[in-house]
Amino acid sequence: MGIFPGFGGWINQNIQQSLKASTKRSEKGKSSSVSEEERYLQGPWYWNPALSPKEKAESMELDHVKSMPMFASDPKYYDSDERVRQAGLWMSENKKHPWHDEPAKVKVKTKNGICHLNIYFTLGRPPQSVYEMFTDPRNVGFFHSMGKYKNHWRTRLDTIATKVLKKDGPRQITEVEKVLRWKILGYNGTIPIHLIIDENHQKVSATYKKVKVKHMKVFEGSWKMEPLYVDQERLCKSRSHISEDEYKKCSGGKGRIGSKVTMEHIFQPSSLLNVPPISWFIRGIAVKVTKTLIQDLREHVIMMNKIEVLDPAGGK
Repeated sequence: MGIFPGFGGWINQNIQQSLKASTKRSEKGKSSSVSEEERYLQGPWYWNPALSPKEKAESMELDHVKSMPMFASDPKYYDSDERVRQAGLWMSENKKHPWHDEPAKVKVKTKNGICHLNIYFTLGRPPQSVYEMFTDPRNVGFFHSMGKYKNHWRTRLDTIATKVLKKDGPRQITEVEKVLRWKILGYNGTIPIHLIIDENHQKVSATYKKVKVKHMKVFEGSWKMEPLYVDQERLCKSRSHISEDEYKKCSGGKGRIGSKVTMEHIFQPSSLLNVPPISWFIRGIAVKVTKTLIQDLREHVIMMNKIEVLDPAGGK
């Protein structure tokens, strides 16, 4: 499936080396080396453009990139202030005008041993915020599994390492190594996943293809996020298609923007495993884990939107 036109040439150029770890150690005996467990700290990262030079310098003194005010997607291609404003709107409007995210609709079709998953769901955060959740390699807990494993809050999907292969405007080609933990019907295990992801930070979309995925001959797909004007009918009295600027104007800046997420995932077990009943078991695990990861995202966003915002006077 040709989801990466001209992609081979980009990879062969190998024009950009792995980004160095953003972690800066103090001079008081701390090692500057990056451990095997911290390889994912290598980026890619983009500083919050709202930071002053002083704030950026102070942030560089932090020991861990998880604590740094950085983005995984390039803020040149969206309004970071508007994203923050929308987050506040979602939290402040939740009680007065609750919004219920649409559960994921997953259509599964298998043909010639290749399984196609077409997925659609909604989330109560703007497309750029949702895109950041999909691309952020800092393991910040979007895909959690509390109580499922020995270590509480251990994530189902961890990023181990990242490497930017090409950056061309809003387009970024990233090599990513992940580990996926699964548990189904009393069985559990881990699957190493090595991917190349072709991201577009302006179109908030991406395609991906395997370098190597255990037990998989084919493993590729895509995702995209589109704006969902959840308060349009209530505040704008209109059901017709409008732009984001028109929505902001007619809603008086009080309209929340959610996301319509469309995903396609295609996989095929390796030849020796692509025979019944083994192939049924592998497909069952793949579909179940995909649905679980999506549900993790939904629960994370629902939880965030339930946080109550305090006004400057100390009231709610």
